[in-house]
Amino acid sequence: MISGRERFLREAEAGSPGAPEEPSARARMVTRRLREQPGQPEGWRTYRPARRRRRGKGWYLVGLAAAVALLVVALVPGLVAGWFGGGDGTDAPRVAGESQRPDGPPAQKAAGRLPTPDRPFSGSPAASRADGEAGIHLPAARATGWMSRSEVEQALDRTRDFLAASSLDGAVLRGERPSGAMAFIDPHQSDVQDFIEEAFRAPGRENDPLLLFSRFRPSDVRLVGDVVKTRGRISFREGGRGAVEVSTDVTYVYPVVRAEAGSDEVVRTIVRREVVLSWNDPAQAEVEPGTFSLVSYKVDATNGGCDTCTGYFTPVFGAERAATGAGDGAVVDPYDRSTSMEERMREAGDAGCGTATRS
Repeated sequence: MISGRERFLREAEAGSPGAPEEPSARARMVTRRLREQPGQPEGWRTYRPARRRRRGKGWYLVGLAAAVALLVVALVPGLVAGWFGGGDGTDAPRVAGESQRPDGPPAQKAAGRLPTPDRPFSGSPAASRADGEAGIHLPAARATGWMSRSEVEQALDRTRDFLAASSLDGAVLRGERPSGAMAFIDPHQSDVQDFIEEAFRAPGRENDPLLLFSRFRPSDVRLVGDVVKTRGRISFREGGRGAVEVSTDVTYVYPVVRAEAGSDEVVRTIVRREVVLSWNDPAQAEVEPGTFSLVSYKVDATNGGCDTCTGYFTPVFGAERAATGAGDGAVVDPYDRSTSMEERMREAGDAGCGTATRS
């Protein structure tokens, strides 16, 4: 009888049916659901199972609370400072990758160009950020928990593949079902699987696919070009029972225009997601090749819709901003990554939609 590790290595080398395909043909990984960890702190806005005013849902995954949250930030031009300060989206020098949490927000720069279809990131810190996966920093791998250094490296690569499939894939951004991303999630996590199915069947306040996936309704808006700017990082540590727990914290900047032909007013939807997942030891529990367990996820979106429950981000344009009015929640800088999601949302409290200081 082969051991769980030997089975993992064979499956990793050969691949497995049904796992997401990828150009690099990276080795497949295996995972299990987390067991309950005594003393594990609960995440912000976790449900037991009472519901809060904002959209959100909580899971108990074999006893471990998985926190989810959504804070929608309204854009109000009368209250916004530094809307279009900075350089343009083509010539701005690239900033170094984010290997650790920054000390403060990006600087507010002097007024510059408005965003255009040719330069959709003009006037924002996104202009100097990397494109797509390149903006998601990976740490150096080391042997951790049940995994060797090379196995941890594979797990980190696969984690970034999930982020790309859920938040960067062009078809998913155009509203298609994120089958590739969903294939990474442990099918034995029945609560999560049920949530995902309900979220796409009948999205609403209790079941919102935007908690994990970025989607726009193609009849309303279309993406400008094929570049999404990103900034964020992935980290890891040993979790319970030797599992490798991976934390991701990434900000995505999506430039869009109205779907109507000839529309050229560019606005940006800014989404920050913090997703924690676990790659588990196959010797400890039955696992599925190529999947991980979700531990927690939090979302903060700017110009993505305020208290809307359509299953799509719904950015506003032009005069719509004035009609939106000032948010009654916190004032936030969507480009500020110097505080954790938990801290930001704790400061926001239970007030309604907040106000962004810039786009």
